[in-house]
Amino acid sequence: MDRNEVIQAVVENQVEFIELQFTDIFGIMKSVSIPSEELGKALSGEIMFDGSAIDGFVRIEESDMYLRPDLDTFLILPWAEYPKEARLICDIVDSEGKDFSGCPRNTLKRVIRDSAEKGYTLQVGPECEFFMFHTTDTGEPSRITHDKASYFDMAPQDLGGNARKDIVRTLKDMGFSVEASHHENAPGQHEIDFRYSNALNAADSIMTFKMVVRLIAKRHGLHATFMPKPSFGVSGSGMHLNLSLSSEDGSNLFYDGSDTLKMSKLAYSFMAGLLIHAREYTAVTNPTVNSYKRLVSGYEAPALISWSSRNRSPLIRVPSIIRDSTRIELRSPDSSANPYTAIAAVLAAGMDGVLKNLDPGAPLNSNLYDLSQKEIDEKGIERLPYNLYEAVSCLNESSLMRDTLGEHIFEKLTEACMKEWDNYSSQITAWEIERYLQRF
Repeated sequence: MDRNEVIQAVVENQVEFIELQFTDIFGIMKSVSIPSEELGKALSGEIMFDGSAIDGFVRIEESDMYLRPDLDTFLILPWAEYPKEARLICDIVDSEGKDFSGCPRNTLKRVIRDSAEKGYTLQVGPECEFFMFHTTDTGEPSRITHDKASYFDMAPQDLGGNARKDIVRTLKDMGFSVEASHHENAPGQHEIDFRYSNALNAADSIMTFKMVVRLIAKRHGLHATFMPKPSFGVSGSGMHLNLSLSSEDGSNLFYDGSDTLKMSKLAYSFMAGLLIHAREYTAVTNPTVNSYKRLVSGYEAPALISWSSRNRSPLIRVPSIIRDSTRIELRSPDSSANPYTAIAAVLAAGMDGVLKNLDPGAPLNSNLYDLSQKEIDEKGIERLPYNLYEAVSCLNESSLMRDTLGEHIFEKLTEACMKEWDNYSSQITAWEIERYLQRF
């Protein structure tokens, strides 16, 4: 959309308020609401805010920040009937009009530009899992799930089906192409998959998706959370990323009909980059203490750095394909990650594999959960970091991740992760529940 089309849509639909949304370094959505009379000012990038008040942004002596709306993200919010509201997702610029290096969306756009200059466009299809819990009499989230259902169950076992359908209906009203929704393995756990798109649109969609899920769940008297592991003894929630590279004309560059798995040499090299740099980017894709209670054997989450075309225990799975839909599925990320920095880190790792023509090695098609430590050592299989402390140590040693994220985000992220680590416990603690259950 252009400026005039946005203004026309606001006038014709009698929109009274516009939410100017942006994301902080830690993946938390922020918003400034303006009346429609101020839209022209906003579209000119003249809406200022105090950057020192946003965690991880800037010091108070350099606090003036401006919001620069991306006109292609304009949406009328379907749940706001009166007064009508719309939203625009914004990039952040400093007082001199330059891209702010601490803006995660700016970071992803920079990495996307770098790969585009080499002729590659990343396509991302997210699979976001979440839990829905009952709320207390005061509206606070409880630890009680709303059902005892399991994978692909239907009503009456799946009591969240109506809420999930309302979420899908709302997403469709907002222009999402939803491919599927279903109950997941754990009681109260759900998944909604939306169609792949370019990396920036996918990250924007993940942020919008999380907002919609929480809002619609609340209307059903439930609390939705993307906390990676809210309960022991059941599967946690991931944010699997289905990845492929396309050319300028939209052709899938991962496809090669002559290969057994229909994968091109480019696809194997991209996958190799993800495997080789996995320990380096894990603190970005899994940035909380709680994240590592999900990344354990036996609960459909990866713990070992390997790939396979036959099972779901490795870090990367190559799904069976129809026609030329070749892609790889990265299974470690979770939704506590900032989608902009997570996708930027993943793209940079994969592109490093492409540029260096790396080889991912042979697949491991056995169930990795059944391997003993001796067998793991004999096969030379590396593990993902055991915990956040180890993940940050690996991140600190990575020049690739430092260059990808930029000095500002790199330092603020590692600093924040180490503060999280100060509250470590091997159990899921009351601190984690209080901090993560509502935050994510």
